[in-house]
Amino acid sequence: MCDGVTQGQDGMDLSMFSRDVIALSTAVSLSHDVFDAIVCLGTCDKIVPGLLIGALAFGHLPMVFAPAGPMVSGLSNKEKARVREQFAAGEVEREDLLASESAAYHSPGTCTFYGTANSNQMLMEIMGLQLPGGSFVNPGTPLRHHLTDDAVRRVVDMCGDGDRPVVGRIVDEKAVVNAIVGLLATGGSTNHTIHLIAIAKAAGIRIDWNDFSELSTAVPLLARVYPNGTADVNHFHAAGGLGFVIRELLDAGLLHEDVTTMLGKGLSQYCREPFIEGDGLSWRDCRSESLDEEILAPVSRPFDPEGGLRLVDGTIGRAIVKVSAVSEEHHAIKAPAKTFASQEDFKHAFNEGKLETDFVAVLAGQGPSANGMPELHKLTPYLGVLQNRGFKVALLTDGRMSGASGKVLAAIQVTPEALRGGAIGRIRDDDIITIDSEAGVLEIQPLDDMSEREAFEATTATAGVGRELFEVFRRQCSSAEEGASFFMEAQ
Repeated sequence: MCDGVTQGQDGMDLSMFSRDVIALSTAVSLSHDVFDAIVCLGTCDKIVPGLLIGALAFGHLPMVFAPAGPMVSGLSNKEKARVREQFAAGEVEREDLLASESAAYHSPGTCTFYGTANSNQMLMEIMGLQLPGGSFVNPGTPLRHHLTDDAVRRVVDMCGDGDRPVVGRIVDEKAVVNAIVGLLATGGSTNHTIHLIAIAKAAGIRIDWNDFSELSTAVPLLARVYPNGTADVNHFHAAGGLGFVIRELLDAGLLHEDVTTMLGKGLSQYCREPFIEGDGLSWRDCRSESLDEEILAPVSRPFDPEGGLRLVDGTIGRAIVKVSAVSEEHHAIKAPAKTFASQEDFKHAFNEGKLETDFVAVLAGQGPSANGMPELHKLTPYLGVLQNRGFKVALLTDGRMSGASGKVLAAIQVTPEALRGGAIGRIRDDDIITIDSEAGVLEIQPLDDMSEREAFEATTATAGVGRELFEVFRRQCSSAEEGASFFMEAQ
């Protein structure tokens, strides 16, 4: 599915588990024992993690990713976000919203903001699973065609190599650490605090949110790409791109160089960029300086000395907070809770003028066991409008917000989730909630004895639009911090 099109629709309840469906489909496709190598055609949100998880079950085979690349730049992401907030506030008509969206998403390729899809491409490149410099080359261009052809030629060549770089050798502990570092340095999607855990587990490696949080304190933020800035991935690529980031991180000792990639030994091979020479593809060293330090910064002058992903923990549970797009004055909040049963419930309260105050919006029952853990982007424009009006607001949920997480403080993916006894399911209106990303605190001051409150009961639908087909997924799945997978055993 396209998560962007499915936002706010009932089908979004199937989004997270579509990754595991893709993983299973990949395994079925490879089960015939007739293949010498794997070429994965994947770009968007759940497709790349699903393909990689499935491929790791056949770790003895060479594998490459051949991405599609992002669409060329259209309407700026900043302008798109402005129109969405105007629509949420009733200031423009639906026709204006449609015109804005059509101008932003206007051609083949991935969305141009730095969400989960483009974070996927960064991860596959920095892990050595696709060609250097190929993540953000536009579809339909001669260079894109050459990169696809070269990827296939290289994976065929691997088949005859006795010490070939098969996928099970490439995805090791050092590659997983490199992936987390790349995610932090570029301000990537919070979805990968779930997907990378599942990918690592498929490779026999255990990581958790402590690893992300601890690495984040040591990894500088080197990119400002929407929603962490105003630029899109095409501007990022033009300013120096991922090759520049990898070289900067290697020179600073922040990446493992001694890894196996699809090109053989050494990550330094990824400090190059492709170009067409004659009838073929050639490579040159990436730029030594950023062409635009408002988009891409060196390690010596980072946008932030930390990566921007933080773990908050306390009486409510554990949650992820992404602060790289949040102004410093909004990094912490202590305010009364307002609880909502759904995104529509929140929207109605907003339209009725009931949210003109400081508060923490609490949306429980959005975890993988409850309804498949949909993304909750429908809330983003409304919370943004309230923050613009001067109110202190934040979101607390056991659901997801993903790579498009924006300027409003959000403690997401709360574990344990409400349906599995998590305290988030027993929060009531006017309980005082503290979310402090600086101190790593996620606390509640209840109005009464929480232990005497009724246990959470799910109100979300479990049938319709295919939901009934995923009942076993919801029943069996692990927590968000364990990868939210129904077929990989909980730790």
